[in-house]
Amino acid sequence: MQREKVIDVFEESAATIRALAGQADAVVAICQIIVEVLRAGGKVLTAGNGGSAAEALHMAEELVGRFRGDRPSLAGIALVADSTALTCIGNDYGFDAVFSRQVEGLGRPGDVLVLFSTSGRACNLSRAVEAARAKEMKVVCFLGRDGGSLGGDGDFEIVVAGHATERIQEAHQVLLHVVLDAVEREFSGGERGEV
Repeated sequence: MQREKVIDVFEESAATIRALAGQADAVVAICQIIVEVLRAGGKVLTAGNGGSAAEALHMAEELVGRFRGDRPSLAGIALVADSTALTCIGNDYGFDAVFSRQVEGLGRPGDVLVLFSTSGRACNLSRAVEAARAKEMKVVCFLGRDGGSLGGDGDFEIVVAGHATERIQEAHQVLLHVVLDAVEREFSGGERGEV
């Protein structure tokens, strides 16, 4: 790869992330709802497909483990993590049900479902939203492009503008780290309400 192309990639990524500043209020609202759910003893269920499944895994493991410092373990479950559940549900009900079926079994009123999707067009995520609504859960969506069919379905959502999947995923990673930092401050003795 030529040096100029490498610099172009860095500049495109930085511009995509800088553009998120226009959605800072929505990011603060997402941080607050996740903190509220966890403080009330609720769970954070996460899901996504492909690279977005990696984001879902990352969020859940940081909640249960830790982001930076020591604090109590928090309830985070990645619905992409259990291969036996995924293959059982996929085999018996079809791939479109792999997340909704888990939400039906694991979700409770007051929990929050956090979805990651670069396109916003995954049927299995749309069905997970329906299942979360039936369980009286909150829904947070980290989306890309124009938001797709999931756009407007979340109680809280961020849409990363652009068409390059990798740039959207990079922006989702930054957003995820902002949320995790806010959660960690709340549960490790940091200033309350600080994002």
